Amino acid sequence: MSWLLLVALLAGAPPSADGRATVPGAVNPRVTQANIASTICVSGWTKTIRPTAAYTNKLKFAALKRAGVPRSQAPAYELDHDVPLDLGGAPSAPVNLWLQPYAGAVNARQKDRLENALHRMVCARKLSLIAAQREISLDWVAAYRQRFGW
Repeated sequence: MSWLLLVALLAGAPPSADGRATVPGAVNPRVTQANIASTICVSGWTKTIRPTAAYTNKLKFAALKRAGVPRSQAPAYELDHDVPLDLGGAPSAPVNLWLQPYAGAVNARQKDRLENALHRMVCARKLSLIAAQREISLDWVAAYRQRFGW
């Protein structure tokens, strides 16, 4: 089986009914608490590691097909990193990518808000990198509710 086929089969599982990730997540081993000042806390750093749109679009379209979602509905979903890049998530690992809807009670924009808050806290050294990674990957919805209410 080719690597691309394996990636397409594993990545981007359909979102669960409650909006939680259906993949286990993965971290970038090059990002550690000791080097956050020269990695994730540098403005624009994630652009240097973000996978290409050609790569992620193949995964997204394969995931949409598996989920029975018409390709025309692709703009309604984000192929999201369970552990975000700005919290040291693995950029291209299939186990860190999943489909997340933009609409609904639990959606991509809410997770983005949490990601941004956790990133600011990590870079301000108010929260450890590993604590932020655990919080967002284990149950981002609960973390969102705890930090922002619902």
